Amino acid sequence: MTATVVSIHVAKGRRLPTRSVETVEAEAGAGLVGDRYHGSRHRHVTIQTTEALEAAAADLGRPVDPGLTRRNLTVTGGELPTRPGERVSIGEVELEVVRIAAPCRLLDDELGPGAARALHARGGTVFRLLTSGTISVGDGVTLPS
Repeated sequence: MTATVVSIHVAKGRRLPTRSVETVEAEAGAGLVGDRYHGSRHRHVTIQTTEALEAAAADLGRPVDPGLTRRNLTVTGGELPTRPGERVSIGEVELEVVRIAAPCRLLDDELGPGAARALHARGGTVFRLLTSGTISVGDGVTLPS
């Protein structure tokens, strides 16, 4: 199954706003260059789906801006794997599931009351980077079948 990257967000530090970028360098074993988690041991990339954001928006009664969820990548057209060890690829970059991503504690501040609850089971997945490369908006994401 193939999904598509529709947005990329990075933040320079904790609690700092994310910024939208068209392209980001992924460094194996380290994370996304320019992101607050670059250099962390396992939390290299967080990915969410537009489908999860749309479901949360329906619960909230208002749109959910992907950049305000503090996830790095938003993809559309597929379901993310959640079992540790499962793999996906984005272009030449290979990623491995670490765990399900818990919603950020800042969500109610950023998106309004109820946001953390609406995104509770829709927070996406945390991945580690196995290979390096460039990730761009529009890239295909190969998901497990």
